[in-house]
This record gives sequence, structure tokens and C-alpha cells, in this order.
Amino acid sequence: MVKIGILSLQGDIEEHVSMMKKALDRTGMPGEVSWVKTPEEVSSVDALVIPGGESTTIGKLLRLYGIDNEIRKLAEKGVPIMGTCAGLVLLSNSGCEEVEKTGQPLLGLIDASVERNAFGRQKESFEADIGIPVLGKEKYHAVFIRAPAITKTGKDVNILAGYNGKIVAAEKNNIILLAFHPELSGDTRMHEYFLSHLKKIKTPP
Repeated sequence: MVKIGILSLQGDIEEHVSMMKKALDRTGMPGEVSWVKTPEEVSSVDALVIPGGESTTIGKLLRLYGIDNEIRKLAEKGVPIMGTCAGLVLLSNSGCEEVEKTGQPLLGLIDASVERNAFGRQKESFEADIGIPVLGKEKYHAVFIRAPAITKTGKDVNILAGYNGKIVAAEKNNIILLAFHPELSGDTRMHEYFLSHLKKIKTPP
């Protein structure tokens, strides 16, 4: 049985838990979904989601509690990690002037540069149907809330989706970056795709 952790320092935690449970049901994968917020809890998961929120605050809390190092250890072991909105910012290795100005702590787990609030502030939040080829031909309803965007990637980073000339989804091996909020879409396909990165399913004894 797999254990999926939702980092619970800030953000849409309950919504991710609900969508992940639905994704497990749809894939038939035996597993449990847990809120995690200590180094010990984070180190115990088979996959981790870093949700949206305020990236500067989350980054400082990760460093304060020593969770940042545990996440890096997960990445080194090949554990699937998905960062959504603020999570995208945190997983990247460099950022725009605003990121640098705030002293934003970054985990640096994927060769990507990011721009905070790339589509505008809260009042410019929006929803759009976008094409994400790895999810199939049907468009995906993406919810963008003070969304960041990826401005540059390394050559080994796979771009999954774009919108209005900006990169809004990318991955490298076990790391997935999403500028939007998949937990608010009503569509489990992105969570299912994330679960597909688990190479081995644990079964009950």
C-alpha cells in the first residue's frame, strides 16, 4: 500500500487530500493519503504533494523545521513529488527579481526559473481549458490563482503544457511542476498521472 503525503504547512490541503483519494480509487491503486508536516512524517511517504499557498512563508517554514532536507532526500531516492502553484516556485532552482528580493528559499530540485504572479495578482485569477498531451486529447480545466509561470528550463526538463506563451506545467523524472491548482479542477487526471510515477505498488502483508 502506498502512502501519499500532502504537505500541510499552508494551502489547499483538504482539497488535495480529497482529489488524491479519488485518483487512488480511479486507478485501483491501494493507498492512503495523509497530512504531513514534520520531517519524520515527510520522510515516511512514497509520494509527496507540495500545495499552493504563500511560497515565501512555506519556504521559510520548510527551512525552520528541517523539512527542506527531508524533501531533498525524497527526491534523491526517486520519490514522486508534485508542486502546485507555490509548490512549483519552491521546487525550482531560480526565480525572478521578486523571488530574489524576498529571499525566497528554494529547494532547487529541478532546473527551472520561475516568475511569481506571472498572470497578475488575486483579481487577475482565472480558469482556462488547456491542452496537456500526457493526459489525453480532452482539454484540462485549469484553475490559476495568483499563478506563477516557468520562464526557463534546462534541456532535460519536459514541458507538459503552456498557456498564453508561458510554461505552466513541466516535469523532470520524478518531479512535476504545475502553475495551476489541480485540486480545484474537478478532474482527477493530473493526480492520476502523478500516481503513475510510482514505480512499485506496495501491497498489504
